[in-house]
Amino acid sequence: MSLKGKIVFVTGASAGIGAATALAFAVEGARLLLAARRADKLAAVAAAVLQRGAEAVHTFTLDVRDHNAVQKAIDALPAKWAAIDVLVNNAGLSRGLDKLYQGKIEDWDEMIDTNVKGLLYVTRAVVPGMVERGRGHVVNLGSVAGEMTYPNGAVYCASKAAERAINDGLREDVLGTPIRVTSVDPGMVETDFSLVRFHGDQERAAKVYKGVKPLVAEDIADVIVWAVSRPDHVNIARVVLTPVQQANALLFHREA
Repeated sequence: MSLKGKIVFVTGASAGIGAATALAFAVEGARLLLAARRADKLAAVAAAVLQRGAEAVHTFTLDVRDHNAVQKAIDALPAKWAAIDVLVNNAGLSRGLDKLYQGKIEDWDEMIDTNVKGLLYVTRAVVPGMVERGRGHVVNLGSVAGEMTYPNGAVYCASKAAERAINDGLREDVLGTPIRVTSVDPGMVETDFSLVRFHGDQERAAKVYKGVKPLVAEDIADVIVWAVSRPDHVNIARVVLTPVQQANALLFHREA
């Protein structure tokens, strides 16, 4: 299916997987609707997608944790941007790597508010329009952490298990419409993920990837574009992808 001229809405588009996804859709000639909290970085991505071949780009700052702001932003879209064809629910993060009984409440709140409630808020604002128009594709960013809980990561893993349930529930709820729903569930990806998790501790973040050749953001973007570009009658329900050196959320082979 051609993506030329399709309106693709990517949340968390200012860096990492979100930015890479925007660039990958740009190459296909899509129209990019990009949102994130960091306006300066978002502006840089917007300039890059135009250079890559995007038909057009429209950006706005958004914190998906604020459901009123999400709804207002979608309601306020210019008419030529309102008919969203593809939603990529990418905004998400992890905070901390602590035993559950020692975890920081503020870290829990940020993960749940972003990864679960933010996902719900954006979906609730966008999908009714897709159903009304009789077309659309929702891609949710999951994780292998949603399939297997690892030590000290209970809340993050729970948030991604929730993403899996929401993804599958949405696919059931739109059954009978042309809407497609996909979860893309990566393993280890080298982005700012670990730097964010460890609150800017670069040394600790670097250790996460030691001895492993991880996925990169472009690998995930490639899979997202592939899933969306399948023929209209094909729904890719879930894609799980990991580095060759990773078997699941717990098991890695690290080179000395």
